[in-house]
Amino acid sequence: MIIKKAPVFVLLAAMLWGTTGAAQAFAPAGAHPIAIGAARLMVGGMFLLLVVLFFGRFERKGWPIRLTILAALSMACYQPLFFSAVLQTGVAVGTVIAIGSAPIMSGLLELLFFKRRPARIWWMATVLSIIGCVLLFLTGDSVTIKPAGILLALGAGLSFAGYTLLSGKIVQGRGSLEAVAVIFGIGGILLFPFLFLFEMDWILQPKGFAISLHLGIIATAAAYFLFSKGLQQVPASSAVTLSLAEPLTAAVLGVVLVGEELTLLSWLGIGLLLAGIVLTALVSGRREPV
Repeated sequence: MIIKKAPVFVLLAAMLWGTTGAAQAFAPAGAHPIAIGAARLMVGGMFLLLVVLFFGRFERKGWPIRLTILAALSMACYQPLFFSAVLQTGVAVGTVIAIGSAPIMSGLLELLFFKRRPARIWWMATVLSIIGCVLLFLTGDSVTIKPAGILLALGAGLSFAGYTLLSGKIVQGRGSLEAVAVIFGIGGILLFPFLFLFEMDWILQPKGFAISLHLGIIATAAAYFLFSKGLQQVPASSAVTLSLAEPLTAAVLGVVLVGEELTLLSWLGIGLLLAGIVLTALVSGRREPV
């Protein structure tokens, strides 16, 4: 059996994203989630640009400037939208709506703008994964539904889906490293003002500095480079579904590193998530004509 490399790249990227929750759990007191997100994008963007300057080649001719700016704007919007949604609705509801809505939105965006319909089995795998995500974050605590928080979470899901679709077009015919470096360099500039809105003394502490490096270099630069490599062959809708490996990884790390306990429903959710992800990986290249 031949294993396709592209879906593996996307899965590895999602697993690296899944380390962000555990890393933030060890952040110094006073580190605001939005400030952490802004610092993460700044560090990741600068690291990628330095790598391109020293080791890569940047071909300006024929560069899709409009798509690049839209992709950078989508990624810059995702960070504050997601963290604001979590603050409004709680971790469980905010994460489920933001991450769970992204695959559906990516499929709809592909259909609307590129006239591509994902295969029926993709919808089955996506539904399985979303149900698994809901069960994974389902707790016995009472949930307060705030319309503003729901809208923010849906905006985060749309931003991630839009970034995936746009970057998937950008990396066709050019290096993934250069594409990600430019997108995140611009995204970091867009989020730079957030660094002045929150207390940033935590980043000067050894623990805070180490966490910012991990989030920027590993969970952002390396992760999105792998994600872009996968997008050269994997459709955007399938890539977003595969990225649901992020909450799965976060849950496992929460148990192993942070000492969290999962309920039986949460373990069932992990099983459904795994089933949906494996199914998506097997059919990641299939599309149906409209």
